[in-house]
Amino acid sequence: LAQCVAETVETAAINGSGSGGQPTGILNTAGIGSVVGGTNGLNPDWTHIVDLETALTSAKAAKGRLGYYTTPGVAGKLKKTNRDAGGGTYIWEGPAANGFGVLNGYAAVTSTLMPSTLTKGSSSGVCHAILFANWQELIIGQWAGLYVTVNPFSLDVNSEVRLTVAGWYDVAVRHAASFAAMTDALIS
Repeated sequence: LAQCVAETVETAAINGSGSGGQPTGILNTAGIGSVVGGTNGLNPDWTHIVDLETALTSAKAAKGRLGYYTTPGVAGKLKKTNRDAGGGTYIWEGPAANGFGVLNGYAAVTSTLMPSTLTKGSSSGVCHAILFANWQELIIGQWAGLYVTVNPFSLDVNSEVRLTVAGWYDVAVRHAASFAAMTDALIS
C-alpha cells in the first residue's frame, strides 16, 4: 500500500495537473526551461540532451543535485544512439556502479511513471518526456503518516474487507528555472 501511495505522489510531482486537488507537477509548472524537438516531436539526440543542461546554465540554476529523469523507452533509444555520426560512444552510458545511468556526465534514472503518452502535432500519444533538474529544488511535503482504515462491513456480502489508505502530501517547485524539459521525444 505504501508503494502505491509513493507512486501516486511521484506521478503528481512530475505531471500533476494542478486542478481537482492535484498539485502542479514539474512538467506543468510555468517558467521551467523547454527544449523542443520538432513540430511533431523528434528522436532525442546529443544536442537535445546538452540543450537541457544549457537551459539551467543559462538561468544560473545549474547547481545542486543535478540529474536526468526519463522513461525506460528514451533510455533504450539513447543507449543505441551515437553522440555523433563517426563516434563510437553512445549518448546514454551505464549503468554506473551506483545503479544509475550516465547522461552528459550526470546521473540518469528512468521510471515508468514519467509520461510516455504525450502529444505533439501529429504525434498523438507517443511522445516521451525528459527532465534535467536540480532535484533539491523539488519539495515534497508530508503531514502525518499513512492512515489506514479497515472496513469489514462495506463489502461483507462478498466476504471481503475494504482498506482505505490516506496520506496528506503537497508538491512544489522552489525555483522553476532549476528544471528543464523536453516533452516531445520520440523513440521510434
